Amino acid sequence: MHMFYHLPKEFYQVVKRKPINLSDEAKSRYKTLIAWQAMKESGISSDLASRKLGEARSTLYRWQKRVTERGLKGLEKDSRRPKRLRTVSWTPELIETVLELRDQYPRWGKEKLCVLLGREGWQTSTSAVGRILSYLKRRGLLHDPPKTAQLVKRRRKKRLYALRKPKDYDIEQPGDLVQIDTLDVRLMPGVHFKHFTARDMISRWDVLQACKRATAKNARAFLETVQKRLPFELKAIQVDGGSEFMAEFEQACQEKNIRLFVLPPRSPKLNGCVERAQRTHTEEFYQVYADDWDMPVMNKVLQEWERIYNEVRPHHSLDYLTPKEYMVVSEIVCKRVAS
Repeated sequence: MHMFYHLPKEFYQVVKRKPINLSDEAKSRYKTLIAWQAMKESGISSDLASRKLGEARSTLYRWQKRVTERGLKGLEKDSRRPKRLRTVSWTPELIETVLELRDQYPRWGKEKLCVLLGREGWQTSTSAVGRILSYLKRRGLLHDPPKTAQLVKRRRKKRLYALRKPKDYDIEQPGDLVQIDTLDVRLMPGVHFKHFTARDMISRWDVLQACKRATAKNARAFLETVQKRLPFELKAIQVDGGSEFMAEFEQACQEKNIRLFVLPPRSPKLNGCVERAQRTHTEEFYQVYADDWDMPVMNKVLQEWERIYNEVRPHHSLDYLTPKEYMVVSEIVCKRVAS
């Protein structure tokens, strides 16, 4: 004789369910939640009970809500991944434009490239340009040029006679003081020449020229070049104690009524503007563009770089204006003040 027992349907539903496997952290939360509920039922306030259990009351209420909505699995630690992630808003055209500008000016950073993009009509931020550059580097589409040029500062010699810049000499207008310095440039074995740089301390306008040797005769010729290319009157020059700035060079300054100031020994910091310019021209010109070592060709390309430096390249020290733009703005401001 067979006997059949009919059990409630809830029994069969419970049997079909898989056991819930909780982590140790979820089990600990469950025990804390049960203890909190028991303390509240015994008449203890929820605030006092939560303090005795060492958990914030808001946290216990949040756990209780998650158990009600999701069951015991709601006590598991949730992912902290943001629900809304930043999406890339760059267009392929913008990425291509940034890559073209960086290929043209490999040593320029996101600030200068952002200014150039603004000139071309692109509305973007400096940080966005930086993220695009990082994206291009991760994709292997952008590589920094190798640092091949080495700068060797020439040794100083004693100056027979010279004037030190007076402490009360005021530098207010472009041309009041132009710093001149030379570099010993070695791009590769067997390629060695001298580089002259003249920098105006106010406008940051630079004049550049390369020579095979740094002689007083070449320095005098460079002085003629500086006077021709500066868009303002040259009133005073400051140089170090190099022999190329003696003899013919000093005589030329006297003939042209240009004041000549010479630095004391071992004080290149007093010529800091042109010293910094030498590094810029090395990194942004010689390490990138220089590929023909013939002096006439080199100076022709160097003169084009001089134009880019003075009329295209944004300068951090000029609030991202070019020296040419800075002079125009300064002239407008002076006229308004005078009126």
